[in-house]
Amino acid sequence: MFDGIKPHLAELRKRLGIAVASIIVFAFIAFGFNQPIIEFVKAPLVGVVDGDPFIGGIGIFFTALKISIFTGFLVALPVVFAQIWLFIAPGLYDNEKKYILPFAAISTFMFLLGTAFAYWVVIPLGFQFLWMFAGSLVNFLQTLDEYVSIFTKILFGFGVAFELPVVLFFLGMLGLITDKNLKDFFGYAVLIIFIFAALLTPPDVITQLLMAGPLVLLYGISILIVRMVNPAKVEDEDDEETA
Repeated sequence: MFDGIKPHLAELRKRLGIAVASIIVFAFIAFGFNQPIIEFVKAPLVGVVDGDPFIGGIGIFFTALKISIFTGFLVALPVVFAQIWLFIAPGLYDNEKKYILPFAAISTFMFLLGTAFAYWVVIPLGFQFLWMFAGSLVNFLQTLDEYVSIFTKILFGFGVAFELPVVLFFLGMLGLITDKNLKDFFGYAVLIIFIFAALLTPPDVITQLLMAGPLVLLYGISILIVRMVNPAKVEDEDDEETA
């Protein structure tokens, strides 16, 4: 039994090793440009808060390291997704394997689209909302490191969230779900989406709605996508309606 698992573990280590190595290489390069990257990270706050809200700088090295690793991860996304899909590939049929490279490309695009939406829309609006209530009372951002932690968490959360259509398309292509399954699960999906948004965003309604809203829309788009690749059979729908 374990002999059958060993090749999969070896393949997993190989793919994971390549992905991690690529992230480390790009993170090392990004560290050499940490100052302009940090300024880019702070840019969404320009015009939102008065001056530079950050106090203290004892953790600047670790902040630069953290943002460099995250930058390395974003740059290495094509490699990371390629390794994920190549790990899955041996379990697919030959006619399904042709989708591996397109899946890697689309996965990268959707993740970056999610981070771009978070950077240019969610973070400015979310922090503007927070600043209106907290700016005159407390300095809600105590350190640059605290901001970077929130920043990377939001961007990563939106990147993962925007993978929803890709994942559902893949499951539909394998015949594991139909558009009817997704429609029947819609109510639960909305609940899960709002819980997901609450966990990955600051504790304010605006930011949570800015994450939950696009996710509900992406779920709706996913229903249409799955309908194209694996629609529910008409007779099955009729049987369930008569039952």
